[in-house]
Amino acid sequence: MENQNSNSKLKAIVVILALLLAGSLAYMYKMSSDAKSTQTVLVKEKDDVMKDLQALKATYDTAIAENTSMSDELIAEREKVVKLMQELDKSKNDVAALSKFRDQYRSLEGRMKTMMVEVETLKKENAGLVVQRDSVQKAYGEQKRFNDTLVVQNENLAKTVEKGSQLVVMNLRTQAIKQRSSGKQIETDKASRADKLKVCFSIAENKIAKSGDKTYYVQIIDSKNNVLGDKLTETFGPNTLTYSFTTTVAYQNASVDVCEFLDGKGKDFEKGTYFVNIFDKGELVSKTSFNLR
Repeated sequence: MENQNSNSKLKAIVVILALLLAGSLAYMYKMSSDAKSTQTVLVKEKDDVMKDLQALKATYDTAIAENTSMSDELIAEREKVVKLMQELDKSKNDVAALSKFRDQYRSLEGRMKTMMVEVETLKKENAGLVVQRDSVQKAYGEQKRFNDTLVVQNENLAKTVEKGSQLVVMNLRTQAIKQRSSGKQIETDKASRADKLKVCFSIAENKIAKSGDKTYYVQIIDSKNNVLGDKLTETFGPNTLTYSFTTTVAYQNASVDVCEFLDGKGKDFEKGTYFVNIFDKGELVSKTSFNLR
């Protein structure tokens, strides 16, 4: 009887131990599975952060390639991204580290978005400047073509000037002047010595012309085809005139001499051939040229 009781107790103990072992094995398996699952999630999170950083770097690469005035700032920000990528690559897969990297990424991403707005603004401004530059170049080209056309027109106008009420401008002459501190003016043909240009012309006597103030437009073009002086513009019919200055003459039907000065404003005049044109409104009435060496 005692042996039967002992066997029963032993069996009960074996069963209990077997259950405990089974429970322990099940718990260890679950813990192992959870650890593997957590590790998989952390690896994926690390890969996701790395991809985000790579995309951020690619954005900076594209912006830097556009060579804007912000290139230095963009390069500095890209280096921060590259450094964070290197640190992430060497880091361990733990929650705290990945959370820190994700926060740093968000900060860099916010900075990138701000800078991209500035880049887009600069691109629009640069595009506007290109359009403006093209417009200026077109205007200079049109003015040059207009001036070239005037050279041909001047020969024809000189033959077709009608007598009558129209005033005749003659004896147009231009001198480069060096003015001494004493006020004395000395003529020179050297560009580096010239302080100002002296433009003189005469208006012929005309008894039937209308007396009163008469305004002439003086245009001086240097060897680089630049209009000197005020560079103001007037429109006469279909033509536009860019001129250096105007001179107003009190005409009383008798011949009169006119002299005006164009100051160099502290800058050297260019070497080469200069063209001087006198306009009565939109009509070329006299022209000449001179050289500075």
